[in-house]
Amino acid sequence: MTNDNNTILIVDDQQEILNSLRRIFQREYNVLTASDGNEGLQLLQQNQVKVILSDQRMPGMDGVTFLKKANEIQSQAVRIMITGYADIEASINAVNEAKIYQYVSKPFEPDELKLVVKSAVDRFNLAKKNEELKHKLQEQNEILQKENTDLKSQFSQQLDLGNFIGYSAPMQRVFKLVKKVMNTPTTVLLLGETGTGKEMLAKMIHYNSNRSNKVFVVQNCGAIPDTLLQSELFGHVKGAFTGALKDKKGLFEQADTGTIFLDEIGDTSQALQLGLLRVLQEGEIKPVGGTQTKKVDVRVIAATNRDLITDVAEGRFREDLYYRLNVFPIVIPPLRQRKEDIPDLVNFFVKKYSQRINKNITGVSQNVLSCFTNANFPGNVRELENEIERMVTLADENTTIGTDIISDRFLKEHKETDNVMEYSQLKPAIEKVEKALISKALMQTSGNILKAAEQLGVSRVGLHKMLNRYEINAADFKNNN
Repeated sequence: MTNDNNTILIVDDQQEILNSLRRIFQREYNVLTASDGNEGLQLLQQNQVKVILSDQRMPGMDGVTFLKKANEIQSQAVRIMITGYADIEASINAVNEAKIYQYVSKPFEPDELKLVVKSAVDRFNLAKKNEELKHKLQEQNEILQKENTDLKSQFSQQLDLGNFIGYSAPMQRVFKLVKKVMNTPTTVLLLGETGTGKEMLAKMIHYNSNRSNKVFVVQNCGAIPDTLLQSELFGHVKGAFTGALKDKKGLFEQADTGTIFLDEIGDTSQALQLGLLRVLQEGEIKPVGGTQTKKVDVRVIAATNRDLITDVAEGRFREDLYYRLNVFPIVIPPLRQRKEDIPDLVNFFVKKYSQRINKNITGVSQNVLSCFTNANFPGNVRELENEIERMVTLADENTTIGTDIISDRFLKEHKETDNVMEYSQLKPAIEKVEKALISKALMQTSGNILKAAEQLGVSRVGLHKMLNRYEINAADFKNNN
């Protein structure tokens, strides 16, 4: 189907009139002609037109019938009927039935007819523009409605932010840093192992800041491919890639005047890192496929469980971006370094999931609490929460959770710790615990000494010394994960 910007269709059974009308309009318009109604309908099936001029008296299909059928094919086309003085009744029928814009009486003046057609084209263009504006307005309303829904959802989540359990000294130091930075536009880098609560802490910073009534958006940078991530963060223009059917706002533009949380920032590519650097340095983004930049005012909170300094040294992470992100680093301690918070966390999660599934659970036994306190928790708070959710689901109504439904790994760790009490001297007991914890960390990290050291809370050099002392070979654990 052709889609000329200025196409008109003329239908008349007299060839000399068709030729005459073609000469009148061919300089300004792309003119299609048909000698009867059926031919005219065929052309309408194949071509997009703005104006239809039709004679009333034609053999086979009269003008009123033709224009009625034309309206069914292209309702937006403006319809004009050319009629003789004797066809006034047909003209009235055309206005009522075929919904014509205007009728022109024969004989007609060429200049007057040109004005009528120009007015019809202008009417078509105005209607088309109004339709486009209406469509854009509808899209904007849908976007605003979604943003409003997201804000309401976020504000409802805000009620739970005070439940960030942390009465231990390490967590109190974290909260002290949060209070200092939350009302500033400063970029924050949250560092910590998986499951320590980095996203919740990012929400705490946002909802207690002077941006709390603005949008808070989250993107896990390791969850989607790099090409899609660029579009997700910076947006794209229509035609930027296959499937880009229209312009799309990225998360940075959506979060303008608010906060964006970029989780797993260490998993980004060099190309994406360059775009992030532009945002942090210049406060501007460039949509994928676009040529113009857009200014944004977004507070950035990033997080990672990777060692970015090592990534910088090995060329996986841009050094300039690292220093832009590392303006205000906050290290969230792993759960094994804040074990005094475990009883409060257990009580909180038991209550949370008991309410969620509407089951009365009176708590956990002292043996269960002891198992949790002695556990290493490589998955940190998230691992503890998942275990509590599982146990609450398994537990009977109106009971205290016991060790009969706790996961075997917690019982095993607890038993290993109890075995240490068989020693009467401190040194062999400590050595046994150290060897067990080192072996466990190496097994969980597939023999990665750096990650095992981070998990154990010791330096890499310190772990190497202990490996030599206990004659433990990290390479033996390479294939254990």
